[in-house]
Amino acid sequence: MAPTDGVRDTGARAVASLHQSITERLARLIRSDAEWADQAVDVGLVDRDWLADPTANPARIAPPTEVLERFLERTAERRPSVLASVGLSALQAMSLSRSEVGAGEVAIPAEVTVVFTDLEGFTTFTAAEGDDAAAHLVGDHNRRFGPIVRSRGGRVVKRLGDGLMLTFPAPEAAALAAVELVGEDHGPLRVRAGLHHGEAVVTHDDVVGNVVNIAARLTEQAEGGCALASVAVRDAVGEIRGITFGRAKRYRLKGIDPVSACVVTAT
Repeated sequence: MAPTDGVRDTGARAVASLHQSITERLARLIRSDAEWADQAVDVGLVDRDWLADPTANPARIAPPTEVLERFLERTAERRPSVLASVGLSALQAMSLSRSEVGAGEVAIPAEVTVVFTDLEGFTTFTAAEGDDAAAHLVGDHNRRFGPIVRSRGGRVVKRLGDGLMLTFPAPEAAALAAVELVGEDHGPLRVRAGLHHGEAVVTHDDVVGNVVNIAARLTEQAEGGCALASVAVRDAVGEIRGITFGRAKRYRLKGIDPVSACVVTAT
């Protein structure tokens, strides 16, 4: 077997193992708002049987993932309240929505550092202030963050609701960027971040794997104004000028084995 075939098979197996979880998450996400779900069915985006039970009604009637992703992104822009109610689980589902490897595409396992951010209290803010105010806040959030991420060599992989999924080739850059991002003043809500470093399946436009799930779950554990990094990030970074890793603590994460993580602060 050629080396490329081995890499392709490894990537394909990793992606296939996530497919059932992906379809279930996407169906739950659409069902989270009855009006939204009816609209998706009425315009033919999804089949009602697939929406009711995606595991019993797989690819034959499932929507093209690119079409579904555009629908979710447009909904997030116009109605942040729909996705705010499901939080980072929506962003995680989006991060997996393109995970099928296309013909001729090689999914390559690679070391990567993933950072998630969101705005603490976004659901409460949206309920009190409405979708227009929430959309304005998210737009300002995204505009401010772009230059910081790019300056550290990072990439914005997903934008959905109040969250961002970012990747960095170097854990040092990810840690420095996360500290800078949570230190940004964003008016009524504080930014929080979660970081994890490890091997993921990388395609030309996405990152898939457990590293994504852990980073997202750590974000949910972080307080506003804080960046919470796994010990994998801390160990990969070591000592670096400008930031300090606090004492490690064990976190119980939903659907994931306990993870040790520590707060990262600027020095």
